[in-house]
Amino acid sequence: MVLSQLLEARRDAGRPVTVGLIGAGKYGTMFLAQARTTPGMQIVAVADLNVKRAASQLASANWPAEQYAARSFDEAIRTGGTHLTDDAEALINAPGIEVVIEATGDPRIGCRFALAAIAAGKHIVMVNVEADVVAGPLLARKAREAGVVYSLAYGDQPAIVCEHVDWAKACGFRVVAAGKGTRYLPRFHASTPDTVFDNLPGLIDVKERGSINPKMFNSFVDGTKSAIEMTAICNATGLASQSDGLAFPPAHRFQLADILRPREQGGMLERAGVTECVSSLGRDGNPLPHHLAHGTFVVVEAAEDSSYTRDCFREYHMLPDETGRYAALYRPIHFSGLELGISAAWAALLGQPTGAPRCFSADVVATAKRDLKSGEELDGEGGFTVWGKQAPAAASLANRSLPLGLAQHVRLIRDVPLGQVVTWDDISYDAADPAIVLRREMEQAFGPAAAGHA
Repeated sequence: MVLSQLLEARRDAGRPVTVGLIGAGKYGTMFLAQARTTPGMQIVAVADLNVKRAASQLASANWPAEQYAARSFDEAIRTGGTHLTDDAEALINAPGIEVVIEATGDPRIGCRFALAAIAAGKHIVMVNVEADVVAGPLLARKAREAGVVYSLAYGDQPAIVCEHVDWAKACGFRVVAAGKGTRYLPRFHASTPDTVFDNLPGLIDVKERGSINPKMFNSFVDGTKSAIEMTAICNATGLASQSDGLAFPPAHRFQLADILRPREQGGMLERAGVTECVSSLGRDGNPLPHHLAHGTFVVVEAAEDSSYTRDCFREYHMLPDETGRYAALYRPIHFSGLELGISAAWAALLGQPTGAPRCFSADVVATAKRDLKSGEELDGEGGFTVWGKQAPAAASLANRSLPLGLAQHVRLIRDVPLGQVVTWDDISYDAADPAIVLRREMEQAFGPAAAGHA
């Protein structure tokens, strides 16, 4: 049976897949817009610190007011309605909810809620990829041990790219590169919430500036979100980060196989088996034709002794490179939160994730946007002080690099020059902080020492 038929069967049996959503921001609201019309799925509860905003978001997603008027979790289950609350912990522990979707975007909170959901025996879908790159491999292991699913969020580019990689491997191809398109220029690494609107056009079209969080959207511009997403892909698929992180080469959809091949073969990659993002802009700032700013891709290689496969690349116009050795598959867009229900359905109905971390291959490290002075407080993702750079996990640990997800509300104890990675030795921190304890546990369980012991 296909997924839609499984959902319809649950509807017909009066047993819809029951979901609790934490965070009614843009991504969560996109999900709600489609969940309303998905057969066999019920949003039992939505938790947001601002309940009035959550109600407004539901109204904007065309939900009738009576649909979210349930006064309790029990009433929502009984009537098929939705309960709005500011208590995420209560949502996680409410009987009758099968799947929790974590969409807050805060890495510390995300880790805490993921652990709580696992302890409560609930499947957890992590829109919060920021939390995933801090401790995802350990969270996924804990979920498996508890008999529940920990999943990346379908519709978000990491889960879609994981699907590309799985397709390629299942077809018997060697994966050369996988990733997404974005809008990038080197100067964007210095972008701040004050300058983000100068750099957003062409990537995201915003009608009303007051409708978005400039700090959050700035992470899409300054390179941080790309590093986070590519790192999540590495840790879910076993692909690697290049030693200097993402290079963002300009490339349109028909150039992927030529540009994203190893340097020794005339491309721009350090080696095969890595993640990369391609820019929709040339380095002169002009947009490329046929760009892939919102798309995803995988570049594959035919076996060295498979001339037949290489001939097929050419014969069927499979976007081969000039040698015929490599070919590309791309998806031109992603539907973001509108596709998120796929993950909830996979978890509840199939007991499977739409991508999940299984190793610690790559990391995202905090990097100074400007000369930082001792005594300054770091403000994390999308802010004024640091941006997130992808790095191999082994190098991150060896250099004592500070994970980007933990680079907020911590104070520097020495200067860090522009472009330098911030280290644990550069900051003052509480080693007993639960998020840091979880991170250290993940490093011990999945770092090079653990791999060597295995």
